[in-house]
Amino acid sequence: MGNVALSPTLLLGARRMFLRTFYPNIEQKRCHALEKVDKKETRMIYSPEKITHKGRLHKPALLSLNKRAGKKSKENLQQAATKVREYCLFVVMVEENMALERHIIEERISRAPEILVRLRSHTIWEKMSVSLCFTVQGFPTPVVQWYKNEELISPASDPTKYRIESKYGVHVITENSISCSDQTLICAKCNVLVLKNPFIFSCIVPLSHDVCFTHIDVQFLEKFGVTFATEGETLTLKCSMLITPELKRLRPRAEWYRDDVLLKDSKWTQLYFGEGQAALSFSHLNKDDEGLYTLRMVSRGGISECSAFLFVRDADALIAGAPGAPMDVKCHDANRDYVIVTWKPPNTTSESPVIGYFVDKCEVGLENWVQCNDAPVKVCKYPVTGLQEGRSYVFRVRAVNSAGISRPSRASEPVAALDPLDLERTQSRPHYVLEPSEGDVQIPSPPTNVHASEISKTYVVLSWDPPVPRGREPLTYFIEKSMVGSGSWQRVNAQVAVKSPRYAVFDLAEGKPYVFRVLSANKNGISDPSEITEPIQPQDTIVLPSAPGQVVATRNTKTSVVVQWDKPKHEEDLYGYYIEYSVVGSNRWEPSNHKPIKYNRFVVHGLETGEQYVFRVKAVNALGLSENSQESEAVTVQAALTCPSYPHGITLLNCDGHSMTLGWKAPRYSGGSPILGYYIDKREANHQNWHEVNSSLITRTIYTVKDLTEDAFYEFKVAAANLVGIGQPSDPSEHFKCKAWTMPEPGPAYDLMICEVRNTSLVLLWKAPVYEGKSPITGYLVDYKEVDTEDWITANEKPTSKRYFKVTDLHEGHTYVFKVRAVNDAGVGKSSEISEPVLVEERPGTKEIYSGVDEEGNIYLAFDCKEATDASHFAWGKSYEEIDDSHKFKIETEGNHSKLYFKNPDKSDLGTYSISVSDTDGISSSFVMDDQEFERLMALSYEIKNPTIPLKSELAYEVLDKGEVRFWIQAESLSPDSTFRFVINDKEVENSDRHKINCDRSNGIIEMVMEKFTIDNEGTYTVQIQDGKAKNQSSLVLIGDAFKGVLAESELQRKEYLRKQGPHFSEFLYWNVTEECEVLLSCKVANIKKETDFKWYKDGSGVDVEELPDLQKGECHLSIPKVLYRLPVTNDSFCKSASPLKILCTEEGIRLQCFLKYYNEEMKVSWSHRESKISSGEKMKIGGGEDVAWLQISEPTEKDKGNYTFEIFGGKESFKRTLDLSGQGIFIRPDLLCLFIDYADFIGNRRITVKTDNRGKVIGGLPDVVTIMDGKTLNLTCTVFGNPDPEVVWFKNDKAFEIDEHYAYSLEQGKYASLTIKGVTSEDSGKYSIHVKNKYGGETVDVTVSVYRHGEKIRLERTSGRQKKKRLDLGILTLT
Repeated sequence: MGNVALSPTLLLGARRMFLRTFYPNIEQKRCHALEKVDKKETRMIYSPEKITHKGRLHKPALLSLNKRAGKKSKENLQQAATKVREYCLFVVMVEENMALERHIIEERISRAPEILVRLRSHTIWEKMSVSLCFTVQGFPTPVVQWYKNEELISPASDPTKYRIESKYGVHVITENSISCSDQTLICAKCNVLVLKNPFIFSCIVPLSHDVCFTHIDVQFLEKFGVTFATEGETLTLKCSMLITPELKRLRPRAEWYRDDVLLKDSKWTQLYFGEGQAALSFSHLNKDDEGLYTLRMVSRGGISECSAFLFVRDADALIAGAPGAPMDVKCHDANRDYVIVTWKPPNTTSESPVIGYFVDKCEVGLENWVQCNDAPVKVCKYPVTGLQEGRSYVFRVRAVNSAGISRPSRASEPVAALDPLDLERTQSRPHYVLEPSEGDVQIPSPPTNVHASEISKTYVVLSWDPPVPRGREPLTYFIEKSMVGSGSWQRVNAQVAVKSPRYAVFDLAEGKPYVFRVLSANKNGISDPSEITEPIQPQDTIVLPSAPGQVVATRNTKTSVVVQWDKPKHEEDLYGYYIEYSVVGSNRWEPSNHKPIKYNRFVVHGLETGEQYVFRVKAVNALGLSENSQESEAVTVQAALTCPSYPHGITLLNCDGHSMTLGWKAPRYSGGSPILGYYIDKREANHQNWHEVNSSLITRTIYTVKDLTEDAFYEFKVAAANLVGIGQPSDPSEHFKCKAWTMPEPGPAYDLMICEVRNTSLVLLWKAPVYEGKSPITGYLVDYKEVDTEDWITANEKPTSKRYFKVTDLHEGHTYVFKVRAVNDAGVGKSSEISEPVLVEERPGTKEIYSGVDEEGNIYLAFDCKEATDASHFAWGKSYEEIDDSHKFKIETEGNHSKLYFKNPDKSDLGTYSISVSDTDGISSSFVMDDQEFERLMALSYEIKNPTIPLKSELAYEVLDKGEVRFWIQAESLSPDSTFRFVINDKEVENSDRHKINCDRSNGIIEMVMEKFTIDNEGTYTVQIQDGKAKNQSSLVLIGDAFKGVLAESELQRKEYLRKQGPHFSEFLYWNVTEECEVLLSCKVANIKKETDFKWYKDGSGVDVEELPDLQKGECHLSIPKVLYRLPVTNDSFCKSASPLKILCTEEGIRLQCFLKYYNEEMKVSWSHRESKISSGEKMKIGGGEDVAWLQISEPTEKDKGNYTFEIFGGKESFKRTLDLSGQGIFIRPDLLCLFIDYADFIGNRRITVKTDNRGKVIGGLPDVVTIMDGKTLNLTCTVFGNPDPEVVWFKNDKAFEIDEHYAYSLEQGKYASLTIKGVTSEDSGKYSIHVKNKYGGETVDVTVSVYRHGEKIRLERTSGRQKKKRLDLGILTLT
């Protein structure tokens, strides 16, 4: 016998019958007490095993039972045990009877739905909301569905338009923002009845019978909200709830829906319900998971539900610019070797349009994906052929655009490649009976009913019926096509036979009609062709949808907007719509939904409060996306208009025995419209009815209620009203006694307001008590405490005289409450109402007041609040008291931006300024205007009000070629509207022939040209400039010597100008000696004509010249031959040509020589030894040749050591050549040529080794030792010299190395040599050498490189200059 659930009432009745039968002497009270003790036990599920076991375990209970009944003997105890066993058998018998009669009882209590309160008609204003309700009873509890114009109303279709509630048999539907088009018929249907305005009933949907009859109340404690996620992420939607009563075996059913489709456990979604929580988990999100999710808690007592939208964004593309993945891949019309795959296209907001799709297939159980189509298919539908019969496949799709290929979509559900008839036969009883004649069929008959089941631009799907009779053998089919008019047939599937009565024909010419026929075949042969189809032309049967119509966006919440649009003209075959939004002015569009929605109304979430947006919509079908709709009007994200919330904090402020003064706090939210006023209701204690206090609106949050009964108790409630209507009233106040206040202490402060909540501080504001007591109020005490603690803390030791206080040193993340007490001479008065709990934590994105100066130079304080609504008020205050002084301040508020201007700023404006924004979540801020900030703003204001034009150059002058004087000044920039004036000696001059004034505004240059500068122009010159409000001026003083200098220069230039008006010398006569030792006289002339005459004179006598002047170049030359004029001529050009002194070894001794272009004894030359002039003699003889001057030193001795100088005198200066013969040897350094002569070798061997400094060598730049850390780049650079330019070779450890990526060298301008080692390592340590060489010799310089690792101790090696290695390669010159 199985477990039987017993009714507690029936089981108690059986217990009572048992006790009265076996214990007639027990008092009735004790019997009832005993029944009460075991009452809970009777609610359990009993079985024979449990009863027997429980009977044995209840021996103590039996003793207790006997004790109550009286003292019993041991025999009585045994009798009692026997009777208990009998009782257990009796209970089982009752349970069996109950199990048999349970169905009869249920049928007895069941009843059809009955309408108790019917729907009624409503007439309302447009844009208002309406609630329709009716009451129905029945058992089991009826399930109600609402209909509008015979169409089912679903919350998922319009979550913000409709709200449906069902509680305790009362069913309510609320429709928001009614428009004139909503005049309609609304009805409600239940599982037995349908209710309309003429009330007609019919059966719709019965509730499932697996839900218990017990009424269960479900209260959601925490709901899931609108969620944003990305493909590939994991996510869990949770909802915690309180279930009453909570019984393990009697629980409501948790159902999850996406877009009204019931969800079940799958590979992608996991459901959980238990321990007061329902959860839906996603293991790998995909755009297929986007939608409106609804959790419904179902019981026979009703349905409780909550809904929110889940947005799933595209994962980052594998290739930049590639589209998002397609979605909703499904398989249709599966057969033995054929299936049609469909999908939905992705939205391309910022990407280039999709040009096609690739379809991939994969056998179930494998990971090998195979691409089905070679070229991208443009329609979101593709027939996949070539499947292997009996195998299961999954499919996925990838989108393609100009940038690349998208990520693959989520794989479809598996589909089997089977004949649907075969599948039906395997899953059901055999119903097909082979006709007797079919056994005789050899070659099959042709197929019938050949037609095109689907026509596309790229393919045609043919369908047909199998032949009848078909025979026993398996059938295959062959398809043939023919272009209309061609007269020839072509077999389509010659290679592979088709097993399904369906086939997709590709490779059809676009725009050409075709006819088709089908042949059936088995192992015995091929049938005759079927009947030919009608001509079929490949073409798209659907077209891109037209753009949706007008788009209207309306306010919804602080972060969402409701978008509605008109459907396209042709909405057939639409998959849905994509909605996009953009911040006004940004021109950057973002997708709102990532999966097409089917409705023409959508709530766009995730917007920024206070920002302005525009919206557009695209329609979607199998061909792709339509054009964008027109943009909507800009809408600011704010909460929609509603009735205000309820006031709170009603406080008694004063009482005189016949009236009471009440104060209260304004509603937290005004409903998006300014609060117009308040209504007050009152009632006496123990009275049921409320009475209206005021018939007209009260505009303040304080009011005196009159005509009250003394010593009576009253309670009050307040309701706020705005443009939409009257909001919910406040909770009733506590009972106030109408008794006159006579205490000497003050009454309570009221209207506590908390603002500027930061991480460790906040500011508390309040209003002064209405009742001051017997003496004026002297201050206030502020108390606070943490929530759930007992002890209050006084924030200020001394009472503050101000009505605000900044509480500091609070703990971040803790919650506090506050109160204020007023103080006068009599003591501390009543405490104010305790404030609401405040979490001390700075809000994300908190903004502060900032200061500035506008373009006009006005000082202001400004504050931005994106959360502000149309009903918000920016309240500016100084010292936390509202500013109302229009003579000192000016307030300008526009949208969510407000400014406080200072009209006449001065030191009295120093202090603390504050702002609070109403109808927000307590947004406020303050700003301290101190001396430093005030001075900064004043200085900036002065600069703006008195701007200066920056100048590139002050006023200056210059004298022009004609003797004109130009005065000019240059500014940084000048606008076209700029003005200026010239002032000379305090008198403005105008533009005229005498003063030519010009302005180049593009370059900022202002100039004045004076044609005749005379003695009368002495004085002060000034230029004044104005550009808008900016000004500047510059002056130039020309007095005394400064003026005379300008005047003289002007007159000189004027004379020169006049001289140059006729033929004149541009270069006067000069002479030069040519290499042929002729004197060449030259000059240049200008401004000449063809008739200009030229004449040469010598000592007043004319000279005939054969060479004519060059008129084009304006040059005249006269050549004087040396035969005509034998004159000692020297000039600078000859002197510069003198070579350095050179040594020639002769038999007589040493000869010092200097080579010249020309030399004779009449030229002015001299020789010196140790700065003493040498006269020609036997010891030292002076002479020369045609191109050389020499000094012969006969038999040189020690006395002949020293410096020798050869000096030649030119036309303007003299030139010297020097030779040094002092020391062990003689070092000669004339200009660039250097000789080293070993004097001892000369005296002893008559052989001189000459080592020239024209050899290649390193001048400098290389160090001795280089220490560098590994991984760095080393650059060795030095300067080399040589004439001719030397060759450079680098060595490492005396071995030449090749140049590669690691080693690089360069030689720039023939003198800068460098070696670069990239990423040095320890292997690069060693000796590096540079070898510089030319034809005169060379030099090698060594550098030691040491590489150390990071963290090693650097070992410094110092090398003295003498130890530095230089190896010289000297050329040898032998002189005899």
